[in-house]
Amino acid sequence: MDFDQLETFLEVARHSSFSRAAEKRFRTQPAISSQIRALEEEVRARLFDRSGGKVALTVAGKAFQKYAEAALEARKNIITTLGEMDRIPRGEIVVGANEATCLHILPEVFAEFKRLYPSVGVNISRLERAKILESVIDNSVDFGVVSTPVNDKRLKTVNIHSDELVVIAPPGHLLSRHDRATIAEVVRFPLLLPHMGRTREAIENLFEERQLTPRISMELDSSELLKRFVAADVGVGFIARFNVAADVKAGTLVALPMADAMIRRDLALVFRKDKALSRAALAFIEIAEKLKPLS
Repeated sequence: MDFDQLETFLEVARHSSFSRAAEKRFRTQPAISSQIRALEEEVRARLFDRSGGKVALTVAGKAFQKYAEAALEARKNIITTLGEMDRIPRGEIVVGANEATCLHILPEVFAEFKRLYPSVGVNISRLERAKILESVIDNSVDFGVVSTPVNDKRLKTVNIHSDELVVIAPPGHLLSRHDRATIAEVVRFPLLLPHMGRTREAIENLFEERQLTPRISMELDSSELLKRFVAADVGVGFIARFNVAADVKAGTLVALPMADAMIRRDLALVFRKDKALSRAALAFIEIAEKLKPLS
């Protein structure tokens, strides 16, 4: 049974005539008769009474007519809905990101996206980098937001954010008397570091290059915790400039550029190269790129 057969059936029912249905369907009458016969064989019931020179629906045919009309209407609705989805974003997107990205990078993107496309659902999965990439690969999320580079050839990246690491200290700290801080100055103080991740690797590489041995006071798995402990004068730390902008403005932390080094941090949307992106997903990429802050 297919939609073509259903359309033929309804045409015969509408005109009570095989020959008239053939004209409307641009088919021969034998072709119309063949379609109806195949349909009757499949549903195991006579759909038309052909006796007396007239064509009329049987009781089974009248019951079948309702289902045929409903099926064709559903088909029409499906085509219309999918066509609208191609023009107007609908549905849902799921984004995987770590805590700092969720708090400091994505809110503005999501706010603009929801303003333009309020009917699209947005879900955020708060994950760490390795789990984000794993979730993108297994299609648990539509996008991940991670630091670059991403070396998996199955994935595509679109850069959405660039900034640099700065040194943070509490107001009144010795470092806060300067506009910038050298790595040698930073190493004199207890240091708070991320427990793991790209930022931790970059900081360790920097100290190794300078042949300096930091005094690690604490290792933390949250950028928010790191800021809190730095504000409490437990030590100094490194963090992305964008993630501490509000704290600096509020006067709870001081952020110092590194005087003799620069560690850039680039964040990108990452998704599978073979993924067929919905209109909603394409709109999200467009907005995320548009709102990318200037380097």
